[in-house]
Amino acid sequence: MKSKFSIQEATTADIPTIHRLAEAIWEPTYRSILSREQIDYMFGVIYTHEALERQMKENQTFIILYDGAEPIGFAAYSLKESDGPVYKLNKIYLLLSRQGEGLGKQLLDAVEERVGKAGARYLDLNVNKYNKAKAFYERCGYYVHLEEDIPIGPYWMNDYVMRKQLP
Repeated sequence: MKSKFSIQEATTADIPTIHRLAEAIWEPTYRSILSREQIDYMFGVIYTHEALERQMKENQTFIILYDGAEPIGFAAYSLKESDGPVYKLNKIYLLLSRQGEGLGKQLLDAVEERVGKAGARYLDLNVNKYNKAKAFYERCGYYVHLEEDIPIGPYWMNDYVMRKQLP
């Protein structure tokens, strides 16, 4: 039986789709760990149409996960270090109603496969220290590589940088 799921690389024409997914996912994902003001501020910095277009032009590759014709999640990745084989998973989000079905793992596997083919030896990602997704990443083979506090406007993201060595 053919899978009804597909993953496609996004173009600027897909920005409205990514924006709609982010609108549905962002606030519920962070409401228990960030203030409403910080959520709104960060969404405005990262997920406006202009911000998404700029990220694509700055070499973030976006992919979208579809269930049939319905977009249900997305991820973005980029080269982290130009002098080394490290890539960064910048974003990975799945509709909350679709979590727990193995689809996040499918999306993560697709990123790992793509960056591996591009020559990556490691894939890094940032996760908020209080985000329950940390356990998901650990189950997928990631470990805490270091901790960092990142200023975003007047706010701080208190993150773990997690890393996985790729085959």
